[in-house]
Amino acid sequence: MPAGAIPAPYNRSSRMSTEKHVLRILDEVLSLDGRSATFTRETPLLGAVPELDSMAVVSLITGLEEQLGIVTDDDEIDGATFATVGSLVDFVDAKLAG
Repeated sequence: MPAGAIPAPYNRSSRMSTEKHVLRILDEVLSLDGRSATFTRETPLLGAVPELDSMAVVSLITGLEEQLGIVTDDDEIDGATFATVGSLVDFVDAKLAG
């Protein structure tokens, strides 16, 4: 799949779909080699996944923006956004909802 392409079909109204895409992007950006398949909404991210350092956060935001077509301003995100898989999915869902 070309970089930046949104996998089809992508139903923006589906939380499960968003979660699936966020986990895929996490896996790709952080080079988790499939480990994200075991993640749940409650899985802690920031401070718990060693690969998710400050530089990786920037890459993750860029990946989410490019692959899901969202735009994120610096003042919209903080550590709580990346606290868990669920908090990140909720943030992406809110961005997709516009």
